[in-house]
Amino acid sequence: MKPVYILNDNIITSLGFTTAENASSLDSGIIGIRTINDQEFYPGQIQLSLVDTVQLDLKFSAVLKVYQKNIPADSFTRLEKLFILSIHDVIKDHIVIAKNARTLLVISTTKGNINLLENRFKAIFSHKRLYLWELGRIIRQFFGFVNTPVIISNACISGVVAVMTATRFLQSGAFDHAVVTGGDIASEFVISGFQSFQALSTKPCKPFDLNRTGLSLGEGCGTMLLSTISGTAEVSPVRIAGAATTNDANHISGPSRTGEELSHAIKTVMKQAMVEPGQISYISAHGTATSFNDEMESKAVELSGLAHVPLNSFKGYWGHTLGAAGLVESVAAVFSLRNNTLYRSAGFEIPGVSAPVNVITTNHPASLTSCIKTASGFGGCNAAIIYQKD
Repeated sequence: MKPVYILNDNIITSLGFTTAENASSLDSGIIGIRTINDQEFYPGQIQLSLVDTVQLDLKFSAVLKVYQKNIPADSFTRLEKLFILSIHDVIKDHIVIAKNARTLLVISTTKGNINLLENRFKAIFSHKRLYLWELGRIIRQFFGFVNTPVIISNACISGVVAVMTATRFLQSGAFDHAVVTGGDIASEFVISGFQSFQALSTKPCKPFDLNRTGLSLGEGCGTMLLSTISGTAEVSPVRIAGAATTNDANHISGPSRTGEELSHAIKTVMKQAMVEPGQISYISAHGTATSFNDEMESKAVELSGLAHVPLNSFKGYWGHTLGAAGLVESVAAVFSLRNNTLYRSAGFEIPGVSAPVNVITTNHPASLTSCIKTASGFGGCNAAIIYQKD
């Protein structure tokens, strides 16, 4: 099969609007999770990681001018702005790619424009903007993509599955390039849902730590430009060496208690990449900081023979970005790979899972050749993907 390379990427989170800005914040150990007291989100205080609204609007207005769009900026939703900004940053030097019939657009999200259910938006936006297909149409139309977007909404593995789906389309020869993007926003709907599980921490989350008390929600967007042609890469080539999903069918919201199913996905991608556990340099874990997720994931890592491999979760920096997480965290992991840098797992102090995992406690240089990114989600879904230097 054709190798698939990552040509360019972007992250938008509370820590910045580009991959470089986010990496700079990671270097400095900055945490983007803050105490928010906003009645439009929740009646009391809550920990959230939010993209700066003022900067979002300023940057979006500038992008409208680049594309000569005579459309009011406020006719786009917050999520649509995030997607458009992120995609623009990735393809601004490859704009012709969007209008190429050999280019695929893949979008991942869990809830899309779910905030439009709130009364404050009902009079502003049409009800059909709630539908994911309409979100896809708006993004496609803005950039002039030729092909109908593929939309992935598979709980919190959506971002990883989107990259996997795009990779398989490219390997089949159906397309030469793929723009893969994932985004979700903080909303009253999502916050109330996680509160109903009593899953939210009252402090910034602490993945894999003994004193973790739940997850922190965040919003963000991540985008990758994939291609079967490595020569157009702006940075050192990294390719997707394997990708797989499994389902443990344990519970509608609770993950497997054994980790066997996620381990099966991990072992599958290692087989696809033709690597042994000793050849994996780093694991970017899902690491939500909930008691069940971290416990399951630690068991899966041990079952896969990877307990010795340095591991972190980026959610301690910018929270759980839901359908964006797999992409946002993949971009951060690929940055680590390219720059031979391991970032500490923010919030981690004391091991708090039964299986031994090698959680990274300090930022430091390391010789890296390959990385596994894992993800898990409601409904028992699991995913793993391997990024490898060419």
